[in-house]
Amino acid sequence: MVTIPTVTLNDGTDFPELGLGTYNLRGAEGVDAITAAITGGYRLLDSAVNYTNEAEVGEAVRRSGIRDELIVTTKLPGRHHGYDETIASAAGSLERMGLERIDLYLIHWPNPSVDKYVDTWRAMIELRERGTVRSIGVSNFTEAMLTRLIDETGITPAVNQVELHPYFPQAALREFHSARGIRTESWSPLARRSELLTEPVLAEAAAAHGVTPTQVVLRWHTQLGSTPIPKSADPDRQRENADVFGFTLTDAEVAAISALERGRLWGADPETHEEM
Repeated sequence: MVTIPTVTLNDGTDFPELGLGTYNLRGAEGVDAITAAITGGYRLLDSAVNYTNEAEVGEAVRRSGIRDELIVTTKLPGRHHGYDETIASAAGSLERMGLERIDLYLIHWPNPSVDKYVDTWRAMIELRERGTVRSIGVSNFTEAMLTRLIDETGITPAVNQVELHPYFPQAALREFHSARGIRTESWSPLARRSELLTEPVLAEAAAAHGVTPTQVVLRWHTQLGSTPIPKSADPDRQRENADVFGFTLTDAEVAAISALERGRLWGADPETHEEM
């Protein structure tokens, strides 16, 4: 079993430096895959209402027998923005998961044209105060959106989960997060459906450290101070993905990987992209 180190969030929660993405892990096979990841050492599980797999995540958590060691994440969908809607949506997530609390609750997308994310955030603060939720955060928020949340409520998100990979390192946003004590979390950390893993700079670093290009990319994330959440249903691949803390990339290697930057890969700009 791999031991994944943790960092401390701005609310005092111990948060793993690497987690498991669960998008498309559904049904009995999904439960088995998530259970295998927990057995292999994963302690952070990422889900969402819109992934339609909260029940599978909850079942895997129950099977694990180590509920209190796990950080179970789910995300509020755009159609549930608003104060009352958020309170109701959280109750629905808990019912589907069969759990007594949500460990990390995120606003999935800001949906600025709807302009309800501040009221939604106020409801999440209330849920945290009730003990229904342990930590609260956001996903796909820009600097301006984060600033508005903080200025209007006085509460800083613990996490902002965003598109982040070597083709889109998000240096300015990461610096903003660091200055305000927000943990960066990386979705699609391996830049799915791209040629990233064939880049020569990754092959060179992998050869130098005796690891795989995938492990190089995930280690790059952790050294930048971001928590990647790679998805895999294969136990061997899960173990490979988590086993990235036994080597350290040089500053030059980190810089060379970051130099692959080309921008967002899927056009999901939070200023314009919205999901319900």
